[in-house]
Amino acid sequence: MLSVFAILQLAAVEVNAWKIIGWSGNLIFGLRFVWQWIASERAKKSIIPMGFWEISLLGSLILTSYFTFYRHDSVGIISNLLPLPLYARNVFFRWREMLRHRKIDESAKAADSLAE
Repeated sequence: MLSVFAILQLAAVEVNAWKIIGWSGNLIFGLRFVWQWIASERAKKSIIPMGFWEISLLGSLILTSYFTFYRHDSVGIISNLLPLPLYARNVFFRWREMLRHRKIDESAKAADSLAE
């Protein structure tokens, strides 16, 4: 059975560490839609879960690195760099919301223990 690397060599595809980083970034970036689809199916409505933004941020960072340090491709750099603030903003808002809920839950537990 041929390995993935053997098939790539037969197809004359150059394989190196930066190519693997680029493919990984593309795979991670694409998985965000699978994540969103699964979350929406479970909720029976269209939602954008926290993981969607985290995967978007990670995939975009990896792809920006690939296009910056290996490809030196300004189109790839700009197309992955420009949405980064949006992804980071949404991750920040969701983390802040989770921390706020955690503090409310802790306050409620403390109040319950005092009432006992």
